[in-house]
Amino acid sequence: MCGIIAAYAQRNVTPILLEGLRRMEYRGYDSAGIAVLDKDYNIHRTRALGKVAMLADKLEKAPSLVSVIGIAHTRWATHGAPSEDNAHPHNSSEQFSVVHNGIIENHEELRAKLKASGYEFTSQTDTEVIVHLIHSEVAAASGDYLTGVNNAVAQLHGAYAIAILNTEMPDRLIAVRKGSPLLVGIGIGEYFLASDTAALIPVTQEFIYLEDGDVVDICEGKMRVIDDSGVEVKRPVKTSSLTANATDKGPYKHFMLKEIYEQPNAVRATLQDRITENQLLLNGFGDLDINVLRQVKAIHIVACGTSYHAGMTSKYWFEGYTNTPCTVEIASEYRYRKVAVPENTLYITLSQSGETADSLAALDEVKKSGLYLGTLAVCNVPESTLTREADATLLTKAGPEIGVASTKAFTTQLVALQLVALTLSKAKETQTDEERAEIIKALYQSPTTMERLLMVDRTIENLAEQFVEKDHAIFLGRGPLYPIALEGALKLKEISYIHAEGYPAGELKHGPLALIDNEVPVVAIAPNDGLLEKLKSNLEEVRTRGGKLYVMTEEDTDIETIDGLTLVKIPGCPDPVKPLLLTVPLQILSYHVAVMRGTDVDQPRNLAKSVTVE
Repeated sequence: MCGIIAAYAQRNVTPILLEGLRRMEYRGYDSAGIAVLDKDYNIHRTRALGKVAMLADKLEKAPSLVSVIGIAHTRWATHGAPSEDNAHPHNSSEQFSVVHNGIIENHEELRAKLKASGYEFTSQTDTEVIVHLIHSEVAAASGDYLTGVNNAVAQLHGAYAIAILNTEMPDRLIAVRKGSPLLVGIGIGEYFLASDTAALIPVTQEFIYLEDGDVVDICEGKMRVIDDSGVEVKRPVKTSSLTANATDKGPYKHFMLKEIYEQPNAVRATLQDRITENQLLLNGFGDLDINVLRQVKAIHIVACGTSYHAGMTSKYWFEGYTNTPCTVEIASEYRYRKVAVPENTLYITLSQSGETADSLAALDEVKKSGLYLGTLAVCNVPESTLTREADATLLTKAGPEIGVASTKAFTTQLVALQLVALTLSKAKETQTDEERAEIIKALYQSPTTMERLLMVDRTIENLAEQFVEKDHAIFLGRGPLYPIALEGALKLKEISYIHAEGYPAGELKHGPLALIDNEVPVVAIAPNDGLLEKLKSNLEEVRTRGGKLYVMTEEDTDIETIDGLTLVKIPGCPDPVKPLLLTVPLQILSYHVAVMRGTDVDQPRNLAKSVTVE
């Protein structure tokens, strides 16, 4: 869960590497480092604890170093606490320098073997094992660089993307990918490597997305890709539509706030060319066309974190629209148990990045099993591993999301899943055209309604002051708003560090009521729907026990402001899109609470955006 970048260029690469790190800082911000070769082919390494700005300060104070080849890294700690000693790059005998994203599962065994051979370790990381192992294997191969690297990585168990400098071959940059993202940026006589397209947009828009097991060998201005069978291959070159300012905050104080406000347009983009005002244009998803979808008898949705909440919400749509049994599971649990797969089950996996390790591993197991009718990925990154491995993909088109706490990626996942449910209902003929048209119309209008919802920002900002000194909070919802309550609680705990939990409101009496007092704010999502009267009873249970209620409700509900109950009135939302729209005020609440508490909104402690480790 780190970011790596490397460059082989005809110009000074240090500023390119540093800018790339800034653009990937969402991937890790415990420490950062850079290594380049000087004109005498010596490694110059600079590392700093903390964010990329700390590394930039160190580089600014150091003598100017011009180099045409280098590697750099921003770290999210897995093995070893954040420290300068544990920061990448890691060196061996001042000949090799390595940056690494991923986890080496057998690092302890390899470390013991290397120590017995005389290697000294200066860090607690699994990455230092890699660089010493490469040094050992290249020496054993009589200096054959590529053979030594291949022999070294053959001993590694786990996931990794690695880039390597070698002082004895200063005109050569080698990289390897297995299980962790890595791409090649192509310039004119220049090559760049990175974990993320956004890191390289200032220097190129032409990319090669590497496959698992690929080795990249850049030497004397030429590049070749060798696959896991040792055969040189040609990978297609893709042109990115990402612009350099797509990852800038613009006028916003934080990326999270920018991304909250980008949601109406992100939803529009996700709906574009997929619906008209009252008609569904989709007839399937690639190989999963409408004839295949007619055969679907069950649905398994597997995801992690916020994506799991999107899947939970969509269960109501799949079962309600298509009368098809739907189960939703957390990927890290799904992959370690024996799963009963009914005949003709559709497997749906969700990921913002498309590189989430647990989701990828679960998909791999699914494909090996051969038990599913087909696999569908709902993802925001078109060239990600997930989209390449699934049978079909539905892109969410949210654009880059930099804030660790997901906002627009979540809401566009909800939109995409609702489109899948509608497409399945069309294939299975479980809804009338009129029923489907009503839902489509609500979706079509949802970006405009979302823009009106954003106008409650100031009201919620004032409300947020009531949460600043609290240590706990409870979020309540019913029906498809229960997963939205879970998501609201997750957002608050992620960025404000307030312990928060989401519950189905009807479950209060089965335990959570014991937590209620005037120090635990209770946030309830109270749409004007068929469950409103039931929800009112649940709210009264809280109020009569001295709890402080904060109720987000539509303008046309008859809930009154009384002692212990604060109302936040929001614009009316059509029933089919209430989960999508009522997410927004909860995002705004968590944002303002975090700002008032002085936390790092975009890069909360202990978390990273793209979870590429187990």
